Amino acid sequence: MSKAKTNKRQVRSKYRLAVVKEDSYEEKFALSLSKRNIFLAISSIALFVILITTLFIFYTPVREYIPGYDTTKIRIQAIQNLDKIDSIMISLQKNKQFLESFSSTINGDEFVSVYADNEKLENIDLNELEVNINIEDSILRKIVETEDRFNIIESENNEISIGLVSPASGLISEGFNFSDGHFGVDVVLKERTPIKSVSDGIVIFSAWTLNFGYTVVVHHKNKLTSIYKHNESIKVEKGDFVMSGEVIALSGNTGDLTTGPHLHFEIWDSQGPLNPEDLISF
Repeated sequence: MSKAKTNKRQVRSKYRLAVVKEDSYEEKFALSLSKRNIFLAISSIALFVILITTLFIFYTPVREYIPGYDTTKIRIQAIQNLDKIDSIMISLQKNKQFLESFSSTINGDEFVSVYADNEKLENIDLNELEVNINIEDSILRKIVETEDRFNIIESENNEISIGLVSPASGLISEGFNFSDGHFGVDVVLKERTPIKSVSDGIVIFSAWTLNFGYTVVVHHKNKLTSIYKHNESIKVEKGDFVMSGEVIALSGNTGDLTTGPHLHFEIWDSQGPLNPEDLISF
């Protein structure tokens, strides 16, 4: 009981905090304190600081610097980053498709292109489609066709063919045939006929291959790649920049898969082989 009484007395004990002059001991300021008052004062100050800090964080841009705090700007940035990642993944997939197709055509292996699905459209009998055409539609179509003859805006396919020149003039002995795996055209030429680059570009392959002899591959604008096979000799090296119409090789009869002096020429885009005769006049 004596110990409890002692604790109560200590709690109820009062203290005096005073500020006095050093020389005269004159009291300038005094504050009466107790343990209870000290505890209440410290608690009040702490709560006030917490409240001010909380309001400062919630209503000022400082909150964005707190790790893990989500804001509208951060959410928008995250969505934009996801869109960019999705675009990058699609681009990587196309590049992977192109690299696989490029490797296959150089090695003479079988390659399945995304254009293979387009051949299914050839089996559709358009006569079976029921189309109702009235006079107004026919007149409008005729007007549009007439205007398109003088339209200076080129179509997307024409943009691809802008600036492409013939690699060599000759007779085409075998044309493009995707189903048979013949991804280009064979142009019959005399040996050592100059072979020209179809457009400005960078040489990405220039070497001897077992099946196709001396082969040159040039990457052009519009994401096109041209391939020249069975050459007698090569005039460019990997990494060289070539101009449109520049001689890059001399035709020949090299490689295990050759059938005589000729140029095997191919054009590819990022999705697969294209028919060179649709883009170039030989």
